Amino acid sequence: MSAPNRRSRPPLVLIANDQEWSARSIESVLGPRGYAALRVTTSQRALELARIAQPDAIILDMALPDLGGRVVCGRLRQDPHIPLNVPILLTSSATVSRSEKLEAYAAGAWDICAEPLDVEVLLPKLNAFVQAKLAADRIREETLVDEETGLYNARGLARRARELGGEAIRRNDAIACVVFSTEQDPSNTAFDSAASNRILAETVSQVCQCSARISDAIGRVGPNEFAIIAPGTDEEGAERIVRRLRDSFESIHTTEPEHRLRFSASVAGVTNLAASAVDAMELLYRATTSLRQSRGYVIPAPDPTVRQL
Repeated sequence: MSAPNRRSRPPLVLIANDQEWSARSIESVLGPRGYAALRVTTSQRALELARIAQPDAIILDMALPDLGGRVVCGRLRQDPHIPLNVPILLTSSATVSRSEKLEAYAAGAWDICAEPLDVEVLLPKLNAFVQAKLAADRIREETLVDEETGLYNARGLARRARELGGEAIRRNDAIACVVFSTEQDPSNTAFDSAASNRILAETVSQVCQCSARISDAIGRVGPNEFAIIAPGTDEEGAERIVRRLRDSFESIHTTEPEHRLRFSASVAGVTNLAASAVDAMELLYRATTSLRQSRGYVIPAPDPTVRQL
C-alpha cells in the first residue's frame, strides 16, 4: 500500500464491533498493511470517535449494541463533521437479506462484508476505497472554493488578490480590501452549533453576493472572517461596502431575529497601487490583522493605511 505510506500518518480505520475476537482479527490484518486502527464496542462511542478521530475508513458491525451498524452508518452520513467521502463498510456474521442490504446502501454504506471476513478480498477493496478518499482529500485541500459558502477560500482569495493586484498596477488604479467578521450573537440559543454554523455560512454568502460588485473577489479567511477585494476602489469606497454589509446584516436582525449576528470590519486601501509601497496581498494581510487586533487576537499595532469600522 505505497501511497498511504507516503503520508505523515498511516490511514486510520475505526472498527466498531463488540465482539473482541472479531475486532482484533480485523486489527491484526490491517496493522501489517500500513493502517492504524481504533476500536470501539458501542454505537455511541462509534459516533463520538468518528467525529473526534476523523478516520479514513469506518468498519461497523451490523449487530453493534444500542443502535446497530446500519443506524450508526446513517447518522454518520448526516453528521456535517464527517466527510461524505469516508468509506463505511458494514460487517455481519448473520445472513443479510436483500432488503437489509438495500437499507444499508440507502444509509450510506459502501459495502457489506460477511463474516468470517475474506481477507484477500477485504484488503484490496479497503485499499481502493481509502485511496479514493485520500485523493478526494487532496483535491479538497487544493481547491479554491469554500464548501460551506461557495465563496473563495483563503487559497483562492490569495490567488485573486495577486491577479487583481497585478491588474491594478498595470492600470495605476486603486484597490481596497474589506475584512469583516460575523459571529452568532451569544444571547441566541435557538440553534445548536452545527445549525448556527450552517446558517452563518448561508447568510454571509447571500449578504456578500448582494453587497459586493461582480468585479469584487469575495472569500473566507477564517471560520467567521470574510474578505472582499475591490479593484478600482479606494478607502472611501471600501467604507461604503462596509456600510452596505452592516445594513444587510441589520435587516436580517429585523426580519429574522433568531439569526442575529455580531458584525465588525476593517478596511485597507490605496488610490494607486503602482505608486504604493504595498501590494494587494499586503493590504489583505493588514486588514485581516487589524480586524483580529480589534477582536483581541493579537497585540494592537497602529497602521495608518488601515481603518477599523
